[in-house]
Amino acid sequence: MIEILKKIDNTIFRWINVKFRNKTFDKIMPIITSAGNLGIVWIIISVLLMTKQDYRVLGQMILMALIITTILGEGIIKHIVRRSRPFQDKEEKLLINKPITYSFPSGHTASSFAALAVFLQMNGKLGLIVSPIATLIAFSRVYLKVHYPTDVIFGMLLGFTCGITVVSFLGRMVF
Repeated sequence: MIEILKKIDNTIFRWINVKFRNKTFDKIMPIITSAGNLGIVWIIISVLLMTKQDYRVLGQMILMALIITTILGEGIIKHIVRRSRPFQDKEEKLLINKPITYSFPSGHTASSFAALAVFLQMNGKLGLIVSPIATLIAFSRVYLKVHYPTDVIFGMLLGFTCGITVVSFLGRMVF
């Protein structure tokens, strides 16, 4: 079963890196992925939201979801799974600096989808605006050859789960 998943993972990885490869994406994907570095775009948005009374709780929920997602993904799961990154098995020139942590799950994706889950639950209109940003950050990780598709899929699931959990549990205490 694991071998079949690896084969599918590698096939999708190669397909994305052949089908979508072009000079325009080579320029914009590093910019898009850098927005997800350390969850910075989501932290900035959260802080800005917290400066407005009407959006303070939304900003706080996003920060809490980011913290929990980071602890689980970066602090625990990556160190249990210890999956190497796609470029580590090959001599490839990357368009970004080589990440030094493990591959599974994608932290950029997990934080993006944790923020997205909170937005969708608390303010659907803002969630629709955030959705393409989160999706592009996730896609950029495979395009830039630093994650396999399953790293990104699990990052989406982890982030969404953490975002939903934060709003479900903390939302009851706040509202």
